[in-house]
Amino acid sequence: MLQEGRGDLRDFGTTSQGSRERPFRRVPSLRQRKTRSNTRGGNAMTLEITKITIYKADFELLEPFRTSLAEITKAKNIVVRIHSGKEYYGTGEARPNPPVTGETREAAYEAGKEIAPLLLGREATDIEGAVKVLDGALLKNTALKAAFDIALHDLVAKAAGIPLYALLGGARRKIETDNTISIDDPDVMASKALEHVKDGYRVLKVKLGGSVEEDIKRVRHIRQRVGMEIPIRLDANQGWNLVEASQVLGELERSNIQFCEQPLVWWNMEGLKQLCRMTKVPIAADEGLFSPHDAFRLAAFQACHIFNIKLAKSGGLANALKIEAIASAAGIPCMVGCMTESRLALTAAAHFASARRGILYADLDGHLGMKSDPVLGGARYTAGEIELPEGPGLGADFARDFLESCEQITIT
Repeated sequence: MLQEGRGDLRDFGTTSQGSRERPFRRVPSLRQRKTRSNTRGGNAMTLEITKITIYKADFELLEPFRTSLAEITKAKNIVVRIHSGKEYYGTGEARPNPPVTGETREAAYEAGKEIAPLLLGREATDIEGAVKVLDGALLKNTALKAAFDIALHDLVAKAAGIPLYALLGGARRKIETDNTISIDDPDVMASKALEHVKDGYRVLKVKLGGSVEEDIKRVRHIRQRVGMEIPIRLDANQGWNLVEASQVLGELERSNIQFCEQPLVWWNMEGLKQLCRMTKVPIAADEGLFSPHDAFRLAAFQACHIFNIKLAKSGGLANALKIEAIASAAGIPCMVGCMTESRLALTAAAHFASARRGILYADLDGHLGMKSDPVLGGARYTAGEIELPEGPGLGADFARDFLESCEQITIT
């Protein structure tokens, strides 16, 4: 039985214009679909991209979410829907995060209108080719590209009649996520930590990046409330310098800290390398890890112990798979993370986590602070446990009325 979606699957087989599509469980495989091809071979399998719609999707938060980089009260995200004829479509979502990805949602929306025509007429199954086209046309803009990439993967997996994790080569069904506590007064953070533990979460993530004294106080207050058994992940979001990071982590080494994300500014690889040798707390690269090239440099330089892979940073699943492969070759474990995104984007990330055994950790809680959940189907959350859906593709979609309420543009 579907949970969390606040609805059923009746909207899944319907286009944004309201025409009925074939239900999920009756989708034929690509081998069964033979239509006219643009290649010389005559009849062949094809999944031509015929239409793309880009949406501005807003998600109000229950309360402000604070990090050392910014405070937000609303997630301003990009949704992309890619169609192949009248029968199939795929949906993707990501959050442009200005202090991290360098994109605003407005800029991403305008850029999307420019790059979408480049994909029209292309074979949707050639995702690697699509990534190359988008990268050649537009530097960075990784959240926008992630929305396109996820939509393509959803489309291809739907047409093949298999879940996305199977398309990516995975089989594992359940994933454990942490729950994040944003920066606040130490007592407030400690109270929230206790609430999360009572709700069944077995791992906590704590945002830091303020003064050394306040950050140490925050973690110690949390430990006093929840005890020592619950692992804590720290995330400074680049908020410290090398001296501050070594002081905070040195004081907290015996506090059951699982690892610390991006303690130093993203470009300071030499500092990260030094810090790895100064503290017993494992260091995870986050804002300093966007591309496979970043992954290679971090691994070669031995500048971290863990990779935090986010689809909105990597530009989607295609590059995320490459990053994980580099990590696996280098013996570096990975975490899959997220921005403040809906359950649709988090479902895509959960499929990715299920597809790669090198992903040992998950931080897929970005939707938990949202006032509403317009996603039908998708990953089901029971405390800190995530279970993937059964349907082809993502197994998730936005409710039709939600998308109809969003500003949008269609490119044909």
